[in-house]
Amino acid sequence: MRREDVEFSSDGVTVRGWLYRPDTDEDVPAVVLAGGWCYVRELVMPYYAEAFVNAGMAALVFDYRNLGVSDGTPRQHLDPKQQIRDYQNALSFLERTDGIDNDRLGAWGISYSGGHVMILAATDPRVKAIVSQIPVIDGYRNMRRIHGTMGYRKLWDAILEDRKLRYDDPEQRLHIPHASENPEEELSSWPFPETKTTFAALQVTEAPLYQNSSTMESVDLLLDYDVNYFVPRILDTPSMMIVAEGDDLTLWDLEIESFNDIPTPKKELVVLPHTSHMTLYSDQSKLAVAAEHASRWFTQHLLTK
Repeated sequence: MRREDVEFSSDGVTVRGWLYRPDTDEDVPAVVLAGGWCYVRELVMPYYAEAFVNAGMAALVFDYRNLGVSDGTPRQHLDPKQQIRDYQNALSFLERTDGIDNDRLGAWGISYSGGHVMILAATDPRVKAIVSQIPVIDGYRNMRRIHGTMGYRKLWDAILEDRKLRYDDPEQRLHIPHASENPEEELSSWPFPETKTTFAALQVTEAPLYQNSSTMESVDLLLDYDVNYFVPRILDTPSMMIVAEGDDLTLWDLEIESFNDIPTPKKELVVLPHTSHMTLYSDQSKLAVAAEHASRWFTQHLLTK
């Protein structure tokens, strides 16, 4: 297995990542991977990339614009439309890369990007298979549920304050923690103590460029994010969804609801028992099971054609 530092342009912004390749001179299929809320390329994704390479495929892991080693401002700004464009430009980069079979490209996503790859399946025919893992489906319903009534009021107060600041001076904006250990006292995007502690530990061990922060506008944009608009258009793209039993962060009921609405018969739902959203980051055994399912799906739909 080889890992190369690569970069490509996405709407004029330089995006950087790692391209993993199997040891072969033949053209191989490739899978594009990007992360969830505030993720950088070191978080979890290399484990999946290595699993795909061991199965005989290449894998491109990249940082979205505004995050990690990629360029772009404002820093820590998460715009889902821009992130999906980054995925599309990653596919364009792979199409022009020697050793890659550009007729056999797949997309993998987790959490926020789990929703992104469903949109790609609906809108980009270059994507021949996807794996959507614990995806964000509907930002509005997600935020209403996880913040509760009083927390949601506080969230809107912060959003409106940020809008006023940016109107008066586009250089002024609020930032909000990704997660908090004390969500009753500190407003955060994803108010789960286990999210804060898990990512803090991963920051120390493998992802030093991770930051527990995003622009407030990122949450504003999340509230308009809805994968369900695109789901009826996934007509023929093989689609696997991996959910965690009882996931109350990205809400497994919303995930399964959307999976059931995907019209293609080429789909598979995997429910991981005795698993939570965050143990898919902190527990290597859980991660290995998810990676095995994803590798099997891409092998079936990319390698065997």
